[in-house]
Amino acid sequence: MISQKTYTVDEAQKRLEHYCAYQERCHKEVSQKLFEMHMIPEARDKIIVHLLQHNFLNEERFAKAFVRGKFRIKKWGRQRLQLELKRKDINKTIISIALKEIDEEAYIDTFNDLALKRVHMIRESNPQKKRKKLADYLFYRGWESHLVYDKIRELIP
Repeated sequence: MISQKTYTVDEAQKRLEHYCAYQERCHKEVSQKLFEMHMIPEARDKIIVHLLQHNFLNEERFAKAFVRGKFRIKKWGRQRLQLELKRKDINKTIISIALKEIDEEAYIDTFNDLALKRVHMIRESNPQKKRKKLADYLFYRGWESHLVYDKIRELIP
């Protein structure tokens, strides 16, 4: 039989403080962690309230950091960012506030660089297939359709 570690509320609270201090977290991640620690619902609620009161947990701060990081590192477009935040049960208002973190000029520059790099990597002689591969790549990354189609017309005549 596998013995599972049990935690007192104070121990769990300390662990979750470290968990949230290490990296921004959303409510869903914290709830999941508490669930995995086999905490009872009353203890989970008490710990989440404590984390919120002591500013270890802040959805808006999490959403802003998430958007900045995924845009800068993974080059995700607004559609993908929005979808991923929804998956983490982030409120629509907070999502729209977080998406404002992206500078419009940087957004377009990133998109143009990404599309240009990708079009040179695609080894396809059939222009139709090449357009499809580029479109699929950019859509997967969450870029808006009007940007994608305009860029494809520009890069692959």
